[in-house]
Amino acid sequence: MTPNKKGRSIELFFVNGDPDGMLTATIPFQWTGHVLVTSRTQLKDALKREEASRPGVYLLLGENDDGPLLYIGESDDIGKRIKNHDALKDWWSTSIFITSSGEQLNKAHIRYLENRLVEKARQANKIPLDNGNNPATSLLSEAAEAHMEDFLDNIYLVLPALKFDFFIQNTRATERLEAANTNSDKPIFVLNTPKHGLTARATIEDSHFIVEAGSKAKMEWTSATAKNSSYGKLFDELVDQGVLIVDGKNRVFTQNYAFNSPSAAAAVVNGRPASGPMEWKVEGTRKNYKKWEAEEIMKEGHA
Repeated sequence: MTPNKKGRSIELFFVNGDPDGMLTATIPFQWTGHVLVTSRTQLKDALKREEASRPGVYLLLGENDDGPLLYIGESDDIGKRIKNHDALKDWWSTSIFITSSGEQLNKAHIRYLENRLVEKARQANKIPLDNGNNPATSLLSEAAEAHMEDFLDNIYLVLPALKFDFFIQNTRATERLEAANTNSDKPIFVLNTPKHGLTARATIEDSHFIVEAGSKAKMEWTSATAKNSSYGKLFDELVDQGVLIVDGKNRVFTQNYAFNSPSAAAAVVNGRPASGPMEWKVEGTRKNYKKWEAEEIMKEGHA
């Protein structure tokens, strides 16, 4: 965790006592925002709740014939707008209402939030949007804009905790990565697969394992038995997003990319499931990630 970040807590409430059912999420004492997540099958009950009649932004998540799809909208009365979408959009299965439990958001606020969320989703490029052009934004005072940016930061904290990660940008700017490396005592890790002409470099930033731009990866995902695994799907997504492009007989990372684990990174590089802790080595040594990690833990134990 970087020094300038503080610990935060998120309060989840399972409305019907079912972890797969309707839930709300808040950040107690630190955020006036309120998040309600409901499946389409529970929409009738969700629309009866107080927060459904508040102004705010909402997300519709589901799939069409081409795959996952997301729609982002705003309304003075979310419930009324969702009823309209229920009749006109048949592809979505989950809806997320984002409102304020304190001072209510006004029209200028929610238009600003909608515009920024659409912009952020397009930048992250995790999921196609059902939105057309970017929605118009609102002109806010300097203070109001700062307040809305803080509101957005909390949305970006809560939604990934609920496994909705379509606003997280996994690519990293070179300048940001160089700064992180300069201020870090963590080493560079290297994965070499000479048989296939693969060499990849990676580092750690916060909780992410970041493979650097210019690293080589297999041309295709080669594991037939794990084609539909999460790593196989991730490989295909990175190809579709242009993060991995053709480079001779292999592919190359066009950008620094943040993975959730060394194994996810190793799998994408090798085009098959792989043990990241065993395959990544500290640059210039034979020490693998697993041994390096164990030594770091022992240091902490004797600190």
